[in-house]
Amino acid sequence: MLLKLVPDDTKVKFIELRKFAYALSLSMIVLSIGLYFTKGLNYGIDFKGGIMMEVGTDGTADIGAIRTALSGLKMGDVKVQDFGAKNDVLIRLELPKDLTMDQVVAKVKGVLPSVISGKIDYRRKETVGSTVSKELISDGIMAVALSIGAVLIYIWLRFEWQFGMGAVLALIHDVTLTIGMFSLTGMEFNLTTIAAILTIVGYSLNDTVVVFDRIRENLRKYRKMPMVDLLNLSINDTLSRTIMTSFTTMIALFALFFLGGEGIHGFSAAMIWGIFVGTYSSIFIASPILLWVELRREHDTSPGPGMEVLPPRKG
Repeated sequence: MLLKLVPDDTKVKFIELRKFAYALSLSMIVLSIGLYFTKGLNYGIDFKGGIMMEVGTDGTADIGAIRTALSGLKMGDVKVQDFGAKNDVLIRLELPKDLTMDQVVAKVKGVLPSVISGKIDYRRKETVGSTVSKELISDGIMAVALSIGAVLIYIWLRFEWQFGMGAVLALIHDVTLTIGMFSLTGMEFNLTTIAAILTIVGYSLNDTVVVFDRIRENLRKYRKMPMVDLLNLSINDTLSRTIMTSFTTMIALFALFFLGGEGIHGFSAAMIWGIFVGTYSSIFIASPILLWVELRREHDTSPGPGMEVLPPRKG
Protein backbone atom coordinates (compact mmCIF):
# COMPACT_ATOMS: atom_id res chain seq x y z
CA MET A 1 0.00 0.00 0.00
CA LEU A 2 1.41 3.39 -0.98
CA LEU A 3 1.95 5.97 1.75
CA LYS A 4 -0.11 9.11 1.15
CA LEU A 5 0.27 12.05 3.50
CA VAL A 6 -2.23 14.09 1.48
CA PRO A 7 -5.33 12.81 -0.36
CA ASP A 8 -5.35 13.16 -4.14
CA ASP A 9 -8.54 15.22 -4.29
CA THR A 10 -7.73 18.00 -1.82
CA LYS A 11 -9.61 21.27 -2.33
CA VAL A 12 -8.00 23.58 0.20
CA LYS A 13 -8.66 27.26 -0.57
CA PHE A 14 -5.13 28.54 -0.04
CA ILE A 15 -5.54 31.76 -2.01
CA GLU A 16 -8.40 32.90 0.22
CA LEU A 17 -5.89 32.93 3.09
CA ARG A 18 -3.44 35.19 1.27
CA LYS A 19 -4.26 38.36 3.24
CA PHE A 20 -3.66 36.59 6.54
CA ALA A 21 -0.45 35.05 5.13
CA TYR A 22 0.77 38.44 3.89
CA ALA A 23 0.12 40.02 7.30
CA LEU A 24 1.95 37.17 9.06
CA SER A 25 4.91 37.27 6.66
CA LEU A 26 5.19 41.06 6.80
CA SER A 27 5.19 40.95 10.61
CA MET A 28 7.91 38.28 10.66
CA ILE A 29 10.01 40.17 8.12
CA VAL A 30 9.79 43.38 10.17
CA LEU A 31 10.66 41.40 13.30
CA SER A 32 13.63 39.75 11.56
CA ILE A 33 14.99 43.07 10.33
CA GLY A 34 14.50 44.59 13.77
CA LEU A 35 16.34 41.71 15.45
CA TYR A 36 19.20 42.00 12.97
CA PHE A 37 19.75 45.71 13.65
CA THR A 38 19.20 45.53 17.42
CA LYS A 39 20.48 42.12 18.52
CA GLY A 40 22.64 41.28 15.52
CA LEU A 41 24.06 37.87 14.62
CA ASN A 42 26.34 35.58 16.57
CA TYR A 43 29.15 35.53 14.03
CA GLY A 44 31.53 32.59 14.10
CA ILE A 45 35.28 32.56 13.62
CA ASP A 46 34.83 32.82 9.85
CA PHE A 47 33.45 36.35 10.28
CA LYS A 48 34.98 37.52 13.57
CA GLY A 49 38.53 36.32 13.15
CA GLY A 50 40.58 34.30 15.63
CA ILE A 51 43.47 31.84 15.85
CA MET A 52 44.23 29.01 13.45
CA MET A 53 46.52 26.09 14.32
CA GLU A 54 47.62 23.13 12.23
CA VAL A 55 48.45 20.01 14.22
CA GLY A 56 49.90 16.71 13.01
CA THR A 57 49.39 13.37 14.81
CA ASP A 58 50.94 9.91 14.51
CA GLY A 59 47.66 8.14 13.82
CA THR A 60 44.11 9.03 12.84
CA ALA A 61 42.91 11.99 14.89
CA ASP A 62 39.63 11.79 16.80
CA ILE A 63 38.02 15.03 15.63
CA GLY A 64 35.06 14.73 17.99
CA ALA A 65 37.23 14.18 21.07
CA ILE A 66 39.50 17.10 20.14
CA ARG A 67 36.51 19.40 19.64
CA THR A 68 34.98 18.37 22.97
CA ALA A 69 38.25 18.89 24.85
CA LEU A 70 38.84 22.35 23.36
CA SER A 71 35.22 23.39 23.95
CA GLY A 72 35.81 22.62 27.61
CA LEU A 73 38.29 25.51 27.74
CA LYS A 74 35.30 27.91 27.52
CA MET A 75 37.06 30.26 25.11
CA GLY A 76 34.20 30.66 22.67
CA ASP A 77 33.66 29.07 19.29
CA VAL A 78 35.88 26.12 18.29
CA LYS A 79 36.25 24.58 14.84
CA VAL A 80 38.12 21.30 14.31
CA GLN A 81 38.42 19.49 10.97
CA ASP A 82 40.64 17.21 8.91
CA PHE A 83 43.14 19.08 6.79
CA GLY A 84 44.08 16.98 3.79
CA ALA A 85 44.80 13.80 5.75
CA LYS A 86 43.34 11.91 8.72
CA ASN A 87 46.40 12.75 10.81
CA ASP A 88 46.43 16.44 9.93
CA VAL A 89 44.05 18.60 11.97
CA LEU A 90 43.09 22.24 11.52
CA ILE A 91 41.95 24.00 14.68
CA ARG A 92 40.30 27.42 14.72
CA LEU A 93 39.44 29.24 17.93
CA GLU A 94 38.19 32.62 18.98
CA LEU A 95 40.73 34.98 20.52
CA PRO A 96 39.28 36.16 23.85
CA LYS A 97 39.80 39.83 24.64
CA ASP A 98 41.58 39.07 27.92
CA LEU A 99 44.08 36.58 26.42
CA THR A 100 46.97 36.83 23.97
CA MET A 101 47.55 34.40 21.12
CA ASP A 102 50.44 32.74 22.98
CA GLN A 103 48.26 32.19 26.04
CA VAL A 104 45.51 30.56 23.95
CA VAL A 105 48.05 28.35 22.17
CA ALA A 106 49.49 27.32 25.55
CA LYS A 107 46.03 26.29 26.76
CA VAL A 108 45.47 24.24 23.60
CA LYS A 109 48.83 22.50 23.99
CA GLY A 110 47.93 21.67 27.57
CA VAL A 111 44.69 19.93 26.55
CA LEU A 112 45.56 18.06 23.35
CA PRO A 113 47.85 15.39 24.90
CA SER A 114 44.84 14.08 26.86
CA VAL A 115 42.92 13.24 23.66
CA ILE A 116 45.75 12.56 21.18
CA SER A 117 48.05 9.60 21.73
CA GLY A 118 51.59 9.62 20.44
CA LYS A 119 53.64 12.51 19.15
CA ILE A 120 51.94 15.84 18.39
CA ASP A 121 53.47 18.08 15.75
CA TYR A 122 52.46 21.75 16.05
CA ARG A 123 53.12 22.80 12.47
CA ARG A 124 51.86 26.38 12.35
CA LYS A 125 49.81 28.99 14.11
CA GLU A 126 48.43 32.25 12.76
CA THR A 127 45.84 34.91 13.40
CA VAL A 128 42.82 35.41 11.12
CA GLY A 129 42.31 39.17 11.11
CA SER A 130 39.16 41.26 10.86
CA THR A 131 40.00 42.35 7.30
CA VAL A 132 39.65 38.80 5.98
CA SER A 133 36.47 38.38 8.02
CA LYS A 134 34.90 41.50 6.49
CA GLU A 135 35.74 40.20 3.03
CA LEU A 136 34.01 36.91 3.85
CA ILE A 137 30.88 38.78 4.98
CA SER A 138 30.74 40.85 1.80
CA ASP A 139 31.40 37.77 -0.36
CA GLY A 140 28.62 35.89 1.43
CA ILE A 141 26.13 38.72 0.85
CA MET A 142 27.20 38.94 -2.79
CA ALA A 143 26.73 35.19 -3.27
CA VAL A 144 23.16 35.31 -1.94
CA ALA A 145 22.30 38.43 -3.97
CA LEU A 146 23.70 36.96 -7.20
CA SER A 147 21.82 33.71 -6.67
CA ILE A 148 18.52 35.58 -6.27
CA GLY A 149 19.30 37.68 -9.37
CA ALA A 150 20.04 34.52 -11.37
CA VAL A 151 16.71 33.09 -10.23
CA LEU A 152 14.89 36.18 -11.51
CA ILE A 153 16.49 35.81 -14.95
CA TYR A 154 15.84 32.06 -15.08
CA ILE A 155 12.16 32.34 -14.13
CA TRP A 156 11.66 35.31 -16.46
CA LEU A 157 13.05 33.35 -19.42
CA ARG A 158 11.26 30.11 -18.59
CA PHE A 159 7.88 31.63 -17.70
CA GLU A 160 7.00 35.34 -17.68
CA TRP A 161 8.16 38.33 -15.65
CA GLN A 162 5.15 37.98 -13.32
CA PHE A 163 6.32 34.52 -12.30
CA GLY A 164 9.84 35.85 -11.79
CA MET A 165 8.59 38.56 -9.45
CA GLY A 166 6.67 36.03 -7.37
CA ALA A 167 9.66 33.68 -7.11
CA VAL A 168 12.13 36.42 -6.13
CA LEU A 169 9.81 37.90 -3.48
CA ALA A 170 9.38 34.42 -2.03
CA LEU A 171 13.17 33.89 -1.93
CA ILE A 172 13.76 37.28 -0.26
CA HIS A 173 11.09 36.30 2.26
CA ASP A 174 12.83 32.96 2.99
CA VAL A 175 16.33 34.44 3.35
CA THR A 176 15.14 37.29 5.59
CA LEU A 177 13.25 34.96 7.93
CA THR A 178 16.24 32.59 8.11
CA ILE A 179 18.55 35.43 9.14
CA GLY A 180 15.93 36.54 11.67
CA MET A 181 15.80 33.03 13.11
CA PHE A 182 19.57 33.00 13.63
CA SER A 183 19.41 36.43 15.28
CA LEU A 184 16.58 35.36 17.59
CA THR A 185 18.13 32.04 18.66
CA GLY A 186 21.74 33.28 18.84
CA MET A 187 23.05 30.27 16.94
CA GLU A 188 26.43 30.73 15.32
CA PHE A 189 26.36 32.36 11.90
CA ASN A 190 29.30 31.28 9.74
CA LEU A 191 30.23 30.22 6.21
CA THR A 192 28.35 26.94 6.69
CA THR A 193 25.23 28.99 7.34
CA ILE A 194 25.78 30.88 4.07
CA ALA A 195 25.99 27.52 2.32
CA ALA A 196 22.71 26.52 3.96
CA ILE A 197 21.03 29.75 2.81
CA LEU A 198 22.16 29.14 -0.77
CA THR A 199 20.80 25.59 -0.52
CA ILE A 200 17.50 26.98 0.79
CA VAL A 201 17.33 29.29 -2.23
CA GLY A 202 17.67 26.31 -4.54
CA TYR A 203 15.17 24.17 -2.62
CA SER A 204 12.57 26.93 -2.41
CA LEU A 205 13.02 27.70 -6.11
CA ASN A 206 12.48 24.06 -7.03
CA ASP A 207 9.27 23.95 -5.00
CA THR A 208 8.05 27.19 -6.56
CA VAL A 209 8.83 26.06 -10.11
CA VAL A 210 6.79 22.88 -9.61
CA VAL A 211 3.75 24.97 -8.64
CA PHE A 212 4.38 27.45 -11.48
CA ASP A 213 4.58 24.61 -14.01
CA ARG A 214 1.17 23.38 -12.91
CA ILE A 215 -0.25 26.92 -13.01
CA ARG A 216 1.00 27.38 -16.57
CA GLU A 217 -0.42 23.99 -17.56
CA ASN A 218 -3.81 24.83 -16.05
CA LEU A 219 -3.82 28.25 -17.73
CA ARG A 220 -3.86 26.42 -21.04
CA LYS A 221 -6.30 23.78 -19.90
CA TYR A 222 -8.88 25.96 -18.14
CA ARG A 223 -8.92 29.20 -20.09
CA LYS A 224 -12.20 30.46 -18.64
CA MET A 225 -11.64 29.49 -15.01
CA PRO A 226 -11.33 32.43 -12.56
CA MET A 227 -7.72 33.02 -11.58
CA VAL A 228 -8.32 32.44 -7.86
CA ASP A 229 -9.87 29.03 -8.54
CA LEU A 230 -7.10 28.15 -10.99
CA LEU A 231 -4.35 28.98 -8.48
CA ASN A 232 -6.09 26.95 -5.78
CA LEU A 233 -6.43 24.02 -8.18
CA SER A 234 -2.75 24.21 -9.16
CA ILE A 235 -1.52 24.32 -5.57
CA ASN A 236 -3.76 21.39 -4.58
CA ASP A 237 -2.57 19.41 -7.61
CA THR A 238 1.04 19.68 -6.40
CA LEU A 239 0.31 19.56 -2.66
CA SER A 240 0.92 15.83 -2.27
CA ARG A 241 4.31 16.08 -3.99
CA THR A 242 5.27 19.17 -1.96
CA ILE A 243 4.36 17.65 1.41
CA MET A 244 6.00 14.30 0.66
CA THR A 245 9.23 15.91 -0.55
CA SER A 246 9.43 18.23 2.45
CA PHE A 247 8.56 15.43 4.89
CA THR A 248 11.24 13.03 3.64
CA THR A 249 13.85 15.80 3.54
CA MET A 250 12.95 16.81 7.09
CA ILE A 251 13.53 13.25 8.32
CA ALA A 252 17.11 13.33 7.05
CA LEU A 253 17.72 16.85 8.40
CA PHE A 254 16.42 16.04 11.89
CA ALA A 255 18.76 13.02 11.94
CA LEU A 256 21.66 15.34 11.05
CA PHE A 257 20.54 17.91 13.62
CA PHE A 258 20.39 15.48 16.55
CA LEU A 259 23.06 12.94 15.53
CA GLY A 260 25.38 14.80 13.17
CA GLY A 261 27.45 16.57 15.78
CA GLU A 262 28.27 20.20 16.49
CA GLY A 263 30.02 20.75 13.17
CA ILE A 264 26.81 20.66 11.10
CA HIS A 265 24.37 21.76 13.80
CA GLY A 266 23.91 25.25 12.34
CA PHE A 267 23.66 23.97 8.77
CA SER A 268 20.95 21.43 9.58
CA ALA A 269 19.02 23.95 11.74
CA ALA A 270 19.06 26.49 8.91
CA MET A 271 17.91 23.85 6.41
CA ILE A 272 15.04 22.67 8.62
CA TRP A 273 13.78 26.22 9.07
CA GLY A 274 14.42 27.05 5.42
CA ILE A 275 12.44 24.10 4.08
CA PHE A 276 9.53 25.01 6.35
CA VAL A 277 9.41 28.65 5.24
CA GLY A 278 10.24 27.70 1.64
CA THR A 279 7.24 25.39 1.43
CA TYR A 280 5.07 28.06 3.04
CA SER A 281 6.27 30.80 0.68
CA SER A 282 5.77 28.75 -2.49
CA ILE A 283 2.10 28.36 -1.54
CA PHE A 284 1.22 31.61 0.22
CA ILE A 285 3.68 34.13 -1.28
CA ALA A 286 4.85 33.19 -4.78
CA SER A 287 1.49 31.99 -6.15
CA PRO A 288 -0.83 34.73 -4.78
CA ILE A 289 1.55 37.39 -6.14
CA LEU A 290 0.31 36.41 -9.61
CA LEU A 291 -3.06 37.93 -8.71
CA TRP A 292 -1.48 41.27 -7.85
CA VAL A 293 0.59 41.51 -11.03
CA GLU A 294 -2.44 40.50 -13.13
CA LEU A 295 -1.06 37.53 -15.02
CA ARG A 296 -2.45 37.65 -18.56
CA ARG A 297 -3.79 34.81 -20.69
CA GLU A 298 -4.60 36.46 -24.00
CA HIS A 299 -1.41 35.23 -25.70
CA ASP A 300 -2.27 31.60 -25.00
CA THR A 301 -3.55 29.84 -28.11
CA SER A 302 -3.90 26.39 -26.54
CA PRO A 303 -7.39 24.80 -26.80
CA GLY A 304 -9.52 24.92 -23.70
CA PRO A 305 -12.00 22.28 -22.48
CA GLY A 306 -14.52 21.41 -25.16
CA MET A 307 -12.53 23.08 -27.94
CA GLU A 308 -11.81 20.95 -31.00
CA VAL A 309 -8.18 20.34 -31.91
CA LEU A 310 -7.96 20.51 -35.71
CA PRO A 311 -5.43 18.33 -37.55
CA PRO A 312 -2.63 20.16 -39.38
CA ARG A 313 -3.55 21.23 -42.92
CA LYS A 314 -1.75 19.26 -45.61
CA GLY A 315 0.19 21.09 -48.29
